[in-house]
Amino acid sequence: MTADRVVIIGGGPGGYEAAHVAAQLGADVTVVDSDGLGGSAVLTDCVPSKTLIATSELMSEMGDAAELGIRFTDHEGDAATALAVDLATVNKRVLALAAEQSSDIARRLERDGVKVVHGRARLAGSDRVSVALTDPSTGSGGTGGVQELEADAILLATGAAPRTLPSAQPDGERILTWEQVYDLTEAPEHLIVVGSGVTGAEFASAYLSLGIDVSLVSSRDRVLPGEDADAALVLEDVLTRRGMNVLSKSRMESVTRDGDTVTVTLTDGRTVTGSHCILALGSVPNTGDLGLDEAGVQVDDGGFITVDRVSRTTARGVYAAGDCTGVLMLASVAAMQGRIAMWHFLGDAVAPLDLRQVSANVFTVPEIATVGCSQKAVDEGDMQAEAVTLPLSGNARAKMQGVSDGFVKLFCRPGTGIVVGGVVVGPRASELIHPVSIAVACSLTADQLAHAFTVYPSMSGSIAEAARRLHHV
Repeated sequence: MTADRVVIIGGGPGGYEAAHVAAQLGADVTVVDSDGLGGSAVLTDCVPSKTLIATSELMSEMGDAAELGIRFTDHEGDAATALAVDLATVNKRVLALAAEQSSDIARRLERDGVKVVHGRARLAGSDRVSVALTDPSTGSGGTGGVQELEADAILLATGAAPRTLPSAQPDGERILTWEQVYDLTEAPEHLIVVGSGVTGAEFASAYLSLGIDVSLVSSRDRVLPGEDADAALVLEDVLTRRGMNVLSKSRMESVTRDGDTVTVTLTDGRTVTGSHCILALGSVPNTGDLGLDEAGVQVDDGGFITVDRVSRTTARGVYAAGDCTGVLMLASVAAMQGRIAMWHFLGDAVAPLDLRQVSANVFTVPEIATVGCSQKAVDEGDMQAEAVTLPLSGNARAKMQGVSDGFVKLFCRPGTGIVVGGVVVGPRASELIHPVSIAVACSLTADQLAHAFTVYPSMSGSIAEAARRLHHV
């Protein structure tokens, strides 16, 4: 019996995770990669940014060391008074780790028997892919060859790119997208971040922790307008307390450069000047010139590919996963969409994508982690739920570590007590959210979550304590 032929366009999380599943289920799998295995998540986004943030977190902790009784001295025993970052060394490490992760992905695909073709692909119908071959060492410069790939199923996992505006064009030197910051060899004197969503907040927080003056331009009345309002207020308070200039309700009109000075002009006529600017204006899907119309693949007004909960597009046999679908721009969601597509096509057990179970994290200082039901949904009547919020300032482990900012918030259904969501704000919130994620995924009650043992003292003890406060007699 001939194996099913699967062609995957894009080597990011949606693509390579789908390839592993398809290979495991016996398919003949080819991945067409144009920009490097791992995609933007590994090469220019998640892995690099979180590596940079790891350094910034350490700087932040060292800055608070005096409260814990730690004093820095120079080689003569005198008190050291300043911390400094070597940004060239930091970025060298960032890029090395990204390249290493990409190589690991390549080795895993080879181990599973997945073929990798380097080139720019487009659909030649719903059962054929045409690839303009490129040099794998550079990712550009056509070799002059075109390879035709027949497929029983095609997965589009082409990702997205940073959004720019005609009035705010990056130059790769001082006006930068978040993909270009790793070429910096010297720390900016004054960094302006335009955009206060997740990406903007993360970079603003990271560079602030590295000791750099930061101004954050936010068009909304608070940072992180899409996140839990209580969490966003805690973060904004911490950022301003640490010296960040947060410009709320300030919409950018243009960004210009004059020598070593960058000027951000706001719509109300005010200007902000600095040495560098990061544009965090959202993302646009990489769906141009893919032959989507000819193949019958529908896109929305923003160019994102329309998919259902098992990753099917409007063309038979064509699936899509990841940022190019605009469903929820997280690497974990992209990977799950890709796996679901292959499970569905190859007839394995599959459950449709359930966004209510997705956990997410904002890697700021402090971190903000969420899962399931939100405070906004409760306030607007979309979900009936009871909530309890427990500040970390009363947690014994938090006191030991000098942590005073943050909280744990849990939501449960009235009557049944089933946990339907939660928010954690604090150090390593990305790790602390996991027990809440398990409770949401498994429909555990607050009592069941509370009755599980936690270590004393521990931050996770606050999750159990919050659950105990939701107990119903």
